[in-house]
Amino acid sequence: MLTENKDLKFIMYVRKSTEGDEKQVQSVQDQIEVLTALSKRQILKVVKIIEERKSAKDPGNRPEFTKMIEMIEAGVADAILCWKYDRLTRNALEDGKLKWMLQQGVIKIISTIDRDYRPDDNALLLSIEGGMANQYIRDLSRNVKRGMQSKREKGQFPHKAPIGYINKDKAVVPDPDRFGTVQALFKLMITGDYSVAQIVATANNTYGFRTRKTKRNGGKKLTKSRLYEMFSNPFYKGSYTINGKTYKLNHMPMINEEEYDIIQSILGGKNKQRRKSHDFAYRGPITCGVCGCLVTAEEKIKKIKSTGKSISYTYYHCTGRRGNCSQSKCIREDKLEELIKDEISRFTILPQFRDWALEVLRESHKDETKERKEIFNNLNRTYKDTENQLNSLVDMKLKGQLTDDEYNAKREQLLADKAKIKENIDSYDTRIDDWLELTEKAFDFVCCAREAFETGDLEAKRAILTAVGKNITLLDGKIHIEPEQWLVPITDKYPALEKQYKMFEPEKNHSYNGISSNLEPIRTAWLGREDSNPCYTGQSRMSYR
Repeated sequence: MLTENKDLKFIMYVRKSTEGDEKQVQSVQDQIEVLTALSKRQILKVVKIIEERKSAKDPGNRPEFTKMIEMIEAGVADAILCWKYDRLTRNALEDGKLKWMLQQGVIKIISTIDRDYRPDDNALLLSIEGGMANQYIRDLSRNVKRGMQSKREKGQFPHKAPIGYINKDKAVVPDPDRFGTVQALFKLMITGDYSVAQIVATANNTYGFRTRKTKRNGGKKLTKSRLYEMFSNPFYKGSYTINGKTYKLNHMPMINEEEYDIIQSILGGKNKQRRKSHDFAYRGPITCGVCGCLVTAEEKIKKIKSTGKSISYTYYHCTGRRGNCSQSKCIREDKLEELIKDEISRFTILPQFRDWALEVLRESHKDETKERKEIFNNLNRTYKDTENQLNSLVDMKLKGQLTDDEYNAKREQLLADKAKIKENIDSYDTRIDDWLELTEKAFDFVCCAREAFETGDLEAKRAILTAVGKNITLLDGKIHIEPEQWLVPITDKYPALEKQYKMFEPEKNHSYNGISSNLEPIRTAWLGREDSNPCYTGQSRMSYR
């Protein structure tokens, strides 16, 4: 550089795209250090340092580049200092803008670490360099698109894994710390009993959920908008759509096709009129006994000719999403309820049997489920992370990086978060201790399940149905419920034992320890005991509202 350059007003422009197309370029800080040393050696006047982290492949994509051009046109600066010319432009439109400003003398010089570009230089050389930069980004774009298309065709997801998954060994796999928790959020949404706002609060406050930490960000609470994106993303059911074409992905899906459709129905759509999902009490938990698809519901209006009035009916039928299903007939909601009542009656027990079962359950208390353990680990991890943030906050204050107001505001928020997380951790400890109380409620439930079903509202009926069992199927006009583990003894042994029990009058029989000698064999059979060792264990999965 010549000594006359020291009279020019330079803008130092440094850029490294974070959009994945220039991984070999020096970091922004490295560029600043090298260019600052160069400007001191050459005694250059740098009036502004501009940092950019956007790609230059598309015109108008860089707000900082636009700001630099406006400053030069306004006379604030008249020269540019940058790492390489391709840091300034990789597209023909902005390349032409820079060349024109240089040829007109608006830009006096463009200086890089290895050469200068001036108004009277051979325009051909600059055109070649600009063309090479433009061609590089075009070739790169084609190669990236080709690679992404190849991945899609192989069933691979060509982007960063969404929440609940991680990228590992060029594949997308479940996040071991978050997959179960995110799946639990989807299950809450499928019930139709919770709003997105309620699920966000549950995730952040009850489950202690935080996003995965990276170098730049992460460790944040789940937001309402992010949860909407997750619930609408077909990735979670194992597919990916782009340019109107859908690809089947080979990662482990979090939900199935039917569950995804239920969520979309619950979320609703533009100009879409729908009945609230929880009004259809039995849509979701019941599947078709022929093809395995979900049983859905719809409302039909029937007009009575004699009176002119309209009556609405709710019908249930197979979605038929896997092709033609032989079970094509609809069943009215009132008829379906009668079938469910009859099925629930199979799980009704007398109070005496409840008391016997609780004796053994007190001996066979088991640990919490894997999902509870994951949530508990999330809470502890978040608690430690909050403590680390508090420690870092103190360091930043001591180094003068935060004002008193900033420090106090951040500290107050972190202390509040820490207290809330600690409260939830203590709550989970208490829940483990309170397991027996929940079990007692569960057996209270089976003592009066049918009556509660008959008198409850739609929400209560749905809760009772899902508490009783799993794999609830509709086949040939009948409902079948596969009972939960803790209900298996009732379905296997109880009917015959109740018949035997009623043959005796306990108050007229000799008893010991409060138990009739005639009833002891019945009690032993009910509990499934051999040599006084309990083999009947289990835990209710009911949730009490």
